[in-house]
Amino acid sequence: MNEDEIRRLVKIVEESGIADLEVSRWGRKVKISKYPSNSHQAAFPVTQVQIPAPPMAAPTPAQAALPQPATAASAPAPNRIDIKSPMVGTFYRAPAPDADPYVQAGSAVSKGQVLCIIEAMKLMNEIEADFACRIVEILVDNGQPVEYNQPLFRVEKT
Repeated sequence: MNEDEIRRLVKIVEESGIADLEVSRWGRKVKISKYPSNSHQAAFPVTQVQIPAPPMAAPTPAQAALPQPATAASAPAPNRIDIKSPMVGTFYRAPAPDADPYVQAGSAVSKGQVLCIIEAMKLMNEIEADFACRIVEILVDNGQPVEYNQPLFRVEKT
């Protein structure tokens, strides 16, 4: 995060009713608090930036030989593409809680068709397909927070 982004976050905390705000992005965290935890600190919001721990040492040959568990965020097959989130927000599969989802695994999608909604700062943003495809896998649960560039759908171009 750059200095302007941090200043915007501090302003949001100052002008809102929230006491604390913590944002994680690209492995870094920024925590802004209206009320300092130490009585010797100033009475203005405190910004803390935590640097991630250094990467762990390379595995030993015995560890490398062990099978690695598959993860849901594993790389797509060569003929598959991940559709990623264009923003930070909350992922919704349907336009309303009682409505059918926009797409299901196996759905054929045309260019411009709505895939989901991402709510960001009380605005509902429809995410549309940039190309015709078939949904192979939905990588995010309904109502889950998503980060910028986080994979949402795994698709095959048609």
